[in-house]
Amino acid sequence: MTRTTLDRLDGLTRKHKLSAAGVAVAGASVLAFTVAPGSAHAANLSNPVMSAAMAWSTSSDGATTKTEQVNVSQQAAEAVKRVQGHASAQHQAARHKADEARRNAPQAASRSESRPAAPAHAAPAQPAPVSYPDNLDGWIRQSLDIMHRHGIPGSYEGIRRNIIRESSGDPNAINNWDINARNGIPSKGLLQVIDPTFNAFHVAGTSHNIYDPVANIVAACNYAANRYGSMDNVNSAY
Repeated sequence: MTRTTLDRLDGLTRKHKLSAAGVAVAGASVLAFTVAPGSAHAANLSNPVMSAAMAWSTSSDGATTKTEQVNVSQQAAEAVKRVQGHASAQHQAARHKADEARRNAPQAASRSESRPAAPAHAAPAQPAPVSYPDNLDGWIRQSLDIMHRHGIPGSYEGIRRNIIRESSGDPNAINNWDINARNGIPSKGLLQVIDPTFNAFHVAGTSHNIYDPVANIVAACNYAANRYGSMDNVNSAY
């Protein structure tokens, strides 16, 4: 084999080696893009891996030395490590956020459970029962409220005037001398009502005791309204 042939073979072998190195560098560049896609570092042309790949792809004289080959390989390896480290840091940060979210989930649920429920709409308050004094004034006022609910006319002054004339305000008063007494049905109570009249004009919800002051007033006013239009129209025995 001639010297010229040996030189050609040597040159061809060297080109093959350079091509293999170029492929390795290009592969490292692709790996960098794969590890961290979209990374500004990987896409930067000043990246050693990209620079090395560009140098191999644009070299036309094949004059790269062995030292340059070693430097390029080292730069490619270091670039890949940096990209891998960046991806690992991003992965660790994502894991940290996920762990923190899992740790905070029970606390958030506890806060939600401990939150007081919205108060239900309260039922409308019922009016407090009216209290009446146990005297003539209280008896008349309570009787007027009952009469108003049942549509029975009468005024405070008209009722009081007739009570004073008939019984002087004594709920236990009884007449044992008039015609009714002689007939066995004496007039009784504040407004001197006989039993048949009290029973006929008794108002539901009041006592059935004729001596009960409120029941006596309401029944007498109901009778007076039926016969005279109102107790206000009564000015004498009725």
